[in-house]
Amino acid sequence: MSNNKSNLQKIALCGVAAAFVFIATQIRVPTAIGYINLGDAVILIASFLLGPIAFFPAAIGSALSDLLAGYAQYIIPTFVIKGIMGFAAGKLLSKDDISVVKKILVGVLAELIMIGGYFVFESLPFMYGVEAAAGSLLFNMIQGVAAIVIFVPVTSIPAVKKRR
Repeated sequence: MSNNKSNLQKIALCGVAAAFVFIATQIRVPTAIGYINLGDAVILIASFLLGPIAFFPAAIGSALSDLLAGYAQYIIPTFVIKGIMGFAAGKLLSKDDISVVKKILVGVLAELIMIGGYFVFESLPFMYGVEAAAGSLLFNMIQGVAAIVIFVPVTSIPAVKKRR
C-alpha cells in the first residue's frame, strides 16, 4: 500500500510540475524564430526535486505550451528535447548533497541539450536551414543562462527539498 501511495504522489507531483513548466513557458519574449521563456528554470528545479522522472513534466508542459503558442511543428521535438533535458538533469542531480558547482554544471549540460536539440531540428531542410537555425543560438543561450541563474539559488533554499 505504501508503494502505491508513493507512486500516486510522484504522479501528482509530475502533474503539478508540468503545470508549472507550462505556465513558466508562457512567460516569454518573442524572437525572430520563436521565443525566450522561463520554462527551463522550472524544468531544472523539477529535475532537482523529482529526479529522472522530471522527463514527464518537462516534456508535457513544454509541448503543451508550444501547442498553445501556435508552434505545432515544435510539439514533438520539444517533447523529446525537453524530456531528455529533464531526465538527464534529474539523473545527475539524484544524490542528496549537491554543490553549487555541480548544479551549475548540470544546468549547463541540460541547456546544451536544449540548444543543440533545437539547432539540429531547426537546421533540417524542411525547417529553416543551418544559417537561420544559427540565428536562434544566441536566444537559446540567453534562455539557458537565465534558467541556471534562477535554478541555482532557488534549489539552494533550505525549504526546497527533494521528493524521492
